[in-house]
Amino acid sequence: MENLFKQIDKAVVNVGVGKLSSQANFAEKILPEIAKELASITGQKPSERPAKKSIASFKLRQGTIVGLQVTLRGQRMEHFIQKVNNVVLPRVRDFRGISLKKIDENGNLSIGIKEHVVFPEVKADATNVNFGLQITIALKQRKDQDQAIEFYRKIGAPLKK
Repeated sequence: MENLFKQIDKAVVNVGVGKLSSQANFAEKILPEIAKELASITGQKPSERPAKKSIASFKLRQGTIVGLQVTLRGQRMEHFIQKVNNVVLPRVRDFRGISLKKIDENGNLSIGIKEHVVFPEVKADATNVNFGLQITIALKQRKDQDQAIEFYRKIGAPLKK
């Protein structure tokens, strides 16, 4: 099991804050709250992701914070992936397994979680904001989809049959 995680390059956790950014007191109250909860979930401080260019139809200005990102490697990544496989995904309502379509042609796995309160570090009654997050697990060497499916089953990912 130990050497299996050496085949994984990184785990990236993304949180989009696009809809929340239109609320009042976003920069002062909501964004720090999201950053604090994401840091408690991943064990690492998230980096802010600004908009690369302005888009008038979305009322978006260049430089406005549109997301938070954490890149996990090594021991933290290994611990996080095991926590997601063994604790978080079984707590998701109506969870029937990760679809095999979530693995791309390079063997990377992307998982979307609609509510962050399924993580054990988050106290559902104490949180003021509700956000979803996306987890992407990137492999060091490219694998075709069948090899990747076999690999993710070995590390304990609950994939559909």
